[in-house]
Amino acid sequence: MSWLTRVRNSIPFIAKRETPDNLWHKCRSCDSMIFTKEWEENEFVCPRCDHHDRIGPKRRFDSILDGGYTLLAQPQVLEDPLKFRDSKRYTDRLKAARQQTGETDALLNARGTVEGRRAIVGVQDFAFMGGSMGLGVGAAFVAGAHAAIADHVPYILFTAAGGARMQEGILSLMQMPRTTVAIQELREAGLPYIVVLTDPTTGGVTASYAMLGDVHIAEPGALIGFAGQRVIESTIREKLPEGFQRAEYLLEHGMVDMVVHRKELRHRLALLVDYLAPERAAA
Repeated sequence: MSWLTRVRNSIPFIAKRETPDNLWHKCRSCDSMIFTKEWEENEFVCPRCDHHDRIGPKRRFDSILDGGYTLLAQPQVLEDPLKFRDSKRYTDRLKAARQQTGETDALLNARGTVEGRRAIVGVQDFAFMGGSMGLGVGAAFVAGAHAAIADHVPYILFTAAGGARMQEGILSLMQMPRTTVAIQELREAGLPYIVVLTDPTTGGVTASYAMLGDVHIAEPGALIGFAGQRVIESTIREKLPEGFQRAEYLLEHGMVDMVVHRKELRHRLALLVDYLAPERAAA
């Protein structure tokens, strides 16, 4: 045995410590590496650049609603009315989305309180097939609106969608007038319909229930529009302004009523319920 081997064998080696894969989060905006715990405690907002990351229904409900909220049952709809298939069958895409998110479809409703004010809150999940609007989303929206009418409380909706669900064709587009009728029923009942536009809200969702609220709130930096920026530029053959279709640009041009940081959103919604439905605010 050589002297080098003897020295090497006499050195005590410390076992390599394994670190969890999700210890760090990389900001999609500024590329900063942030401790995941710090990021989550900051409401999934980057503490460096203030980028508001996308969050799903459960995290949104936990952030906005007081403890003890109840999820509304998901309406039953035809899952593949057109027997659609592209590179995959539509049923296979639905199955994959359900396994990934643990949800039945892209819109969930919950009954609860916002700082003690009763409300029905709906949340679209962009992680479920891009939050696309199909029969399931339309039925869930109508169910949420009807639950608000039955409870005599406001309906608060968080939108996040790439538009209509192409696999359902004309049936997905029919959800636009369907949800519009439900909003009219809310108005006839004298109940507020408050929309919170989150990143991204586009396509047929923007062209229907996302822009028909009594009050429109947007999260900072959220992409909000109908057609994509490149499509618009190629159509009009002009360069669009900096920040076009972002929440701050739309606020400046009167398309939304306010841009509210996620940390202040819960309190702002409670104030709006007080203003718009004071007789129904108390739990």
